[in-house]
Amino acid sequence: MDISASLSLPLFHTIFPFVIDRERENTEHGEKDRERKAKQKLRKNIDQRETKISFAIFEPKPDMGSKLFLFSLLVLFMIQTWVVSANAELRALMDMKASLDPEGRYLSSWSIHGEPCDGSFEGIACNEKGQVANISLQGKGLYGKVSPAIAGLKHLTGLYLHYNSLYGDIPREIANLTELTDLYLNVNNLSGDIPPEISNMGSLQVLQLCYNQLTGSIPTELSSLKKLSVLALQSNQLTGAIPASLGDLSMLTRLDLSFNRFFGSIPQKLADAPVLKVLDIRNNTLSGNVPPALKRLNKGFLYENNLELCGVGFYLLKACSASSSINPSRPEPFATGTTRNIPETADLRLPCNQTQCSNPSKSHHASVVVGVIVGTIALLAIGILTFTHYRRRKQKLGNAFDVSDSRLSTDQAKVFYRKNGSPLISLEYANGWDPLADGRNLNGFSQEVFQSFRFNLEEIETATQYFSEVNLLGKSNFSATYKGVLRNGSLVAVKSISKTSCKSDDSEFLKGLSILTSLTHENIVRLRGFCCSRGRGECFLVYDFVSNGNLLRYLDVKDGDGHVLDWPTRVSIVKGIAKGIAYLHKYKVNKPALVHQNISAEKVLIDQQYNPYLSDSGLPNLLTNDIVFSALKASAAMGYLAPEYTTTGRFTEKSDVYALGVLVLQVLSGKRKVTSLVRLGAESSKFQEFIDPNLHGKFFEHEATKLARIALLCTHESPTERPSMEAIVQELSNFSSCF
Repeated sequence: MDISASLSLPLFHTIFPFVIDRERENTEHGEKDRERKAKQKLRKNIDQRETKISFAIFEPKPDMGSKLFLFSLLVLFMIQTWVVSANAELRALMDMKASLDPEGRYLSSWSIHGEPCDGSFEGIACNEKGQVANISLQGKGLYGKVSPAIAGLKHLTGLYLHYNSLYGDIPREIANLTELTDLYLNVNNLSGDIPPEISNMGSLQVLQLCYNQLTGSIPTELSSLKKLSVLALQSNQLTGAIPASLGDLSMLTRLDLSFNRFFGSIPQKLADAPVLKVLDIRNNTLSGNVPPALKRLNKGFLYENNLELCGVGFYLLKACSASSSINPSRPEPFATGTTRNIPETADLRLPCNQTQCSNPSKSHHASVVVGVIVGTIALLAIGILTFTHYRRRKQKLGNAFDVSDSRLSTDQAKVFYRKNGSPLISLEYANGWDPLADGRNLNGFSQEVFQSFRFNLEEIETATQYFSEVNLLGKSNFSATYKGVLRNGSLVAVKSISKTSCKSDDSEFLKGLSILTSLTHENIVRLRGFCCSRGRGECFLVYDFVSNGNLLRYLDVKDGDGHVLDWPTRVSIVKGIAKGIAYLHKYKVNKPALVHQNISAEKVLIDQQYNPYLSDSGLPNLLTNDIVFSALKASAAMGYLAPEYTTTGRFTEKSDVYALGVLVLQVLSGKRKVTSLVRLGAESSKFQEFIDPNLHGKFFEHEATKLARIALLCTHESPTERPSMEAIVQELSNFSSCF
């Protein structure tokens, strides 16, 4: 074969090292002459483009050379295929970048010379085969279009482009993503029809297209998405009848069609969907009898502002008259076997025979008159309904999205998109990790307690503007914290922790969550709740928002900048921190004794009244050991880590006491770094060396002396010489600073 002639001897030796091993074996037997001749023969065979590679000294089987060649060709083909595939994905990403971010503001990390799977491409995650599997660009401020080039990312399983300003049509080429399970295009400005080709995406489980400007009707072909569990189409401009074929979606759990222009009746087939838990059809123009089967949904069935709906047993609905009852002889909209898209409520009699059909020879003039009257009434009705729909939608968005100015500062007065969250838990995402999945054994932990703390993922997404960077409060090597606003207007801090940073054993993770829910103290940041996202692979902890930042904000400040703490406030902060630590250390009936392990100025939050709160209390009980250890590096660098840890590798209550001593010296000196000069000044009671000069002498010397002594005892080299937190709190209770 001609191709075999292109193989050089070095390549042959590289691909087939066992050949070299045989050569070495021959050399060891002293057959150098035969080896030289064999090599000469091999080179001659290659140069002459022979089809067989024969090496006499190896005594191979007759077809060994061809088999080896075919194997090498297969390897080279696989490598080439992988390279071509990788290049195709890179080209697709570059086309998407140009379309999603035409001005290049937000996706600058996407480079034609980069590698999408090395972590440098923002929002890109790859699978174990090095193929692009996830694009998460929600809330990035993108102002462009969804490119048809997305079809080149054939291994994509999750596409999250929600909460942006994307416009234009949904490309039909998106249907080529047959492995996609989650499609989030909601809260954009997309227009046009819903592509019926989406029905080819057999793996799709979540389809979120709400809060756009989509028009047209719901494609009947969507009934072929047998794995679909969530279909959210609310707040668009969709019209037509609700397809009865949606009842064929055996996995459909949630269907939201609210705030559109749908007409006709609710198909009986949809009402009988086996696992449907939420059906929201509010603010449409639906009519007719509501199928009684929907009573089973209880609060999951939302139907307000459909004036022509009727039914028995549904709050706010009038009883149906005989003419509004469901007539089985009339086709449901888009039902199986129906040849026309006729809403069930249309007053048509199909089929008919010669004896039943009405006489078509009516007066032509009468028809014209009736037509004009009906047309005029219809136009008037459409105008009224359109205006009413606009006002209702505007009122909905205004009431749901706006946040009172009294609750937010000027830099926080953003519009928060607030969808009406389902009471169900984490329906929005499809696969993966969920240690709190309903029905799991909680190993003795109170199901009632967990349920009272569980948040809906949709509410967390909405509260944080889909984790918008505008609301990002801070990041660490294992978490990110976002500011959010709940439905009742209260401010929260949402800490997002990746699955890989959490304990892998579900029982240990649940035990850690149980500990967090048990912490209630005036100087501990209160946990409001939590949510585990299966699709995102993250756990979200929802805490009360503490408005004035952390203690670091008040250290190393300049005189007169407004952040200089007066003496009574400093004493109050020390007292509060001590009380919080003492609470953690103390055993109670519903709370185990805890060691914080990571006390620092960064973990002390300050509210508007300058009360201190310890954050991240109990958090190490959720995290893997390597994450806990990595957090210690920063703690050690700032001097909070007790010296005995380097030899014992263990945290004790006295470890927290040591960190408190460092904090007291920081509060007294107003400095982030506690120098040897500050420590010596405290030992010798030289106030000018360890008291913040920004106080200008406005402090009580006897209190400063006591605080210095407490700090020095807490930071003693020997843990046995350090006082207990109970003794420290008792000593501090005698302080009553005021000016």
